[in-house]
Amino acid sequence: MPPSQSLKACQNWLTKYVQMTPPVSWKPQSSSGNFFQMNSTVIKIIRADVLPRFAEFLSRTGLPQLQMEAAWVLTNIAASDYTLLVAESGAVPRLVELLGSPNANVRHQAIWCLGNIAADLPSCRDILFDHGVVTPLLSQFREDMKIPVLRTAMWALSNLCFGKLPAEVQVKPILEIVSQLIHSADEKILADACWTVYYLCGGVDDAIQDALDAGVCPQLVNLLMHASSSVLLPVIMALARISAGDDAQVQVLIENGILNCLAQLLGRNYPKNIKKQACLIVSNIATGSKDQIQAVIDASIISPLIVILKTSETDIKKEAAWALSNAASGASSEQIQYLVSRGCLEPLCNVLTYQDPDLVYTCLEGLENILQAGEAGKKGEEESETNPYAQFILESGGLDKLEDLQDVNSERIYGLVMKLLQSYWEEEVSESDDPNIPGSNDSADSVETTSEDAAQPAAPASVADEAE
Repeated sequence: MPPSQSLKACQNWLTKYVQMTPPVSWKPQSSSGNFFQMNSTVIKIIRADVLPRFAEFLSRTGLPQLQMEAAWVLTNIAASDYTLLVAESGAVPRLVELLGSPNANVRHQAIWCLGNIAADLPSCRDILFDHGVVTPLLSQFREDMKIPVLRTAMWALSNLCFGKLPAEVQVKPILEIVSQLIHSADEKILADACWTVYYLCGGVDDAIQDALDAGVCPQLVNLLMHASSSVLLPVIMALARISAGDDAQVQVLIENGILNCLAQLLGRNYPKNIKKQACLIVSNIATGSKDQIQAVIDASIISPLIVILKTSETDIKKEAAWALSNAASGASSEQIQYLVSRGCLEPLCNVLTYQDPDLVYTCLEGLENILQAGEAGKKGEEESETNPYAQFILESGGLDKLEDLQDVNSERIYGLVMKLLQSYWEEEVSESDDPNIPGSNDSADSVETTSEDAAQPAAPASVADEAE
């Protein structure tokens, strides 16, 4: 039987079980009957030891139809559990070579197959990198590309950028293309372009600065208001990666208006994963300078964070707690007055019960900064001996939570807790430990109001009112 007829017979055999799909990261689900049927067929092909033959057909430059059909078969096998066998069959260098084919359909099929290989194990991607796939793939991006081909190419590039790239791969040419495609009107292209930014900023040294230099920031911030969650998720995750940069890089996000967009996301009914990422970005910004904390305040984000801390699910609460704790830790006296006026003390005290030592310690640092501001303000009040913030923490049950932390298995938490107790509640702690005082072991008896009924503390007189 001639090779083309033999190949056609194999293709028809595989087509019996496999339906071509749009170019997405195509890994069939194990719950599907078609998946098992396809894998059974793939196993028969593998056992017949014809993979090297299909790889060889890719080099038949005079037979573009044969090349395309061979690439089609390999594309579907690469979408099964046997991707590595395709990558090791000798097909990769031939597929990379086909990216220079004069036949558009052959090029498209080669891109698709390479994308499926890239979507699998890191070892598969390493094989692609070893055969220099990046430059030929980037050369596919042309102004006259048809949308289906552009979708496949952007998806394949996104898969290729997943994980840590080899040092020899140049990121800037990739970002030059991505910076254009994040303006695409096609949601699939747009989403994969944003995923690529996300992958690069987490897997390549200095990629955050490269991304900012490529000009992706303004459009990514604009896309925070995109209606599609399939676009919004990679956008906000890419921005979260950028927000983990240094203060100067974070400032670029602020100057492009990210905080106003985040305020809308946090204040509306968006999916949990979106709100969680939004809190993460605010948290990263709040670890910066006092000017950057002020930018968070000016964007009216504190109140939505406090609402989330009081009402949302645990994992979102933790991200909001990080954001509020970071803000409190680095805030000025005037900024602390604003945080307290918005009701931050009680939810911060509740964070002390979380089973996350790093978060609890950061929260303690925030409370320490708040108490120091209250102590400084107290000195400006005539005949005042009470730190209003310490008093409110006492009345809202925060002192009990601090005392409970004396038993925590963390030296740094214990040390900071003891410092706060001895500095601001030494008398109350001494009384609670004295067995001669009736009710001294019942902390509830020493508190006149519950946390729900406790009023917000008055601001120290020496602190100017914060503009709304």
